[in-house]
Amino acid sequence: MSKSVTSRRIRKLFIISLTLVSIILVSYFAHVYFSGSVENPVYAASDEEAGSVDKALVSANTMFAFNLFKELVSEDSGNVFISPLSVSMALAMAYNGAESTTKDAMSNTLNFGSMSMDKVNQEFSVLIQSLGNVDQSVNLLIGNSVWIRQEFGPNVNASFVQRVQSSYDGEVFTRDFSSSQTVNEINNWIDTKTNGKIKDAISQLDPQLEMLLINAIYFKGEWVTSFNKNGTRQQDFYVSQGNTMQVDMMQTSGQFEYYSDKNCEVARLPYGRDKVAMYIFLPNQTMSLNSFIANMNQTINDKYISELQSVSNLVVELPKFKVEYNANLNDALTKLGMGTAFEGTANFDGMAPGLFISSVQHNSFVEVNEEGTEAAGATSVLFSLGLSNGPTPMFFIVNRPFFFEIRDDRSGSILFIGAISNPTD
Repeated sequence: MSKSVTSRRIRKLFIISLTLVSIILVSYFAHVYFSGSVENPVYAASDEEAGSVDKALVSANTMFAFNLFKELVSEDSGNVFISPLSVSMALAMAYNGAESTTKDAMSNTLNFGSMSMDKVNQEFSVLIQSLGNVDQSVNLLIGNSVWIRQEFGPNVNASFVQRVQSSYDGEVFTRDFSSSQTVNEINNWIDTKTNGKIKDAISQLDPQLEMLLINAIYFKGEWVTSFNKNGTRQQDFYVSQGNTMQVDMMQTSGQFEYYSDKNCEVARLPYGRDKVAMYIFLPNQTMSLNSFIANMNQTINDKYISELQSVSNLVVELPKFKVEYNANLNDALTKLGMGTAFEGTANFDGMAPGLFISSVQHNSFVEVNEEGTEAAGATSVLFSLGLSNGPTPMFFIVNRPFFFEIRDDRSGSILFIGAISNPTD
C-alpha cells in the first residue's frame, strides 16, 4: 500500500474522530445549558414563592413549634421528634371550620394574631407550592386529606371543603367508617404520602367518629458534605453525667457554618443546593437538654441562626440515629389554650354542626445517616359529635443529648424538630 493511500486513510480517520468528539462535546454542553435553563427558572420561581410567604405566618408557625415541642419534651424523658409544620397545617385546616370562642382559642394557640382566615389559607397555599420544587436533591412531599363518614356527608359545609381543596390541595373522601377497608385505605394513604415510613397510623375508627383531617409530610435530603461510611466508628455518647453508651459516630469535615456561646454550640448541615439545612444545637456540658429547650423560643432560635459564621475546616462528629415517635397531642394543645376545641361544646359549625375534636394524633419518623436525612410526619385531627491541610480544624462533637431542627431557610419555616437523648433508643 502506497504512502499516499495510508496518509489519506489516516487523515480520514482523524476527521471522523474529530467529528465524533465534536458531537459528544456539543451534546454535553447542550445538555448542561438546557438543563440549567430549565432547572434555574424552576428554582427561581420556587425561591421567589418561599420568599413571599408572609413572615407573620412563618413567625406564627415557629412560635407554635417551640411551644408544642416544649410541652411534649416536658412530658417525655426519651427522644421526641415531630413535624410542627404537619401539626400546624392539620390544625389550620380544622381552623377553617371553627367559630366563636373555639376559633379564638385555636387562633391564639396557633399564634395567628390579626391574620384573617383567608390570609392564613393564602399563605399556607404559597408555602405548600414553594416546598414542591425546593431542590432536586431534596424529596419533599406534602399531602392533605379529609375523610367523612358516609352518613355524615350531607352535614358538611361545602364552603369548608372548597377551602381545604383550594388552599391545601386537600383530597376529600366519603367512606363507610364501619368498614375495616376504610381503615386500610386511610393507612395506605398515609403510607403512600410518607413514602412507606409511617404505617398503621390509625388502628380503628371509633363509632362516634364523623370526620378526620390528615396532613402528611415526607422529607429526604442528601448532605452537601456527606459523611464517609469508612469513618463511622463506635464511640462514647454521654447519656447523662457519668453515664455513657456506645453509638455509631459519623465524621466529616469541611466548610460549615458554626457558632458557640456560654450555653451551646450550633452547626448548620445543609442539604442539596444549600437552601434546606439541619441545625444542631449542642448544649454545653453544664446545661441539661431539657433546661436548654425550656429556654428556647423563636427569638433565641433566630438569634442563634443569625450568629452563624462560616468555618473553613470544621470537623463534625454526629451519631447515626433513627427515631419513631407517636403522640396524642390533646393534653399539650389543651395546655397551650386550645382546650375548648376538645369539649363537647366546641363550635365547628363552619365545618358541620355539633362537632368537637376528639383526638389529635401525631406519628413521625427520622433517620440520619452518612448520606443524609429521611423524615416523615403525619397528623390526624379526629372529629366526633358531642353535645486535613489548611486552617487548624475546629471540632463539633455531638456526644451528648442534643436538639435539632430541619428548616427551609428561604421562608424560615421549620419542617421538623427533635430532641435526641439516646441515639440508640
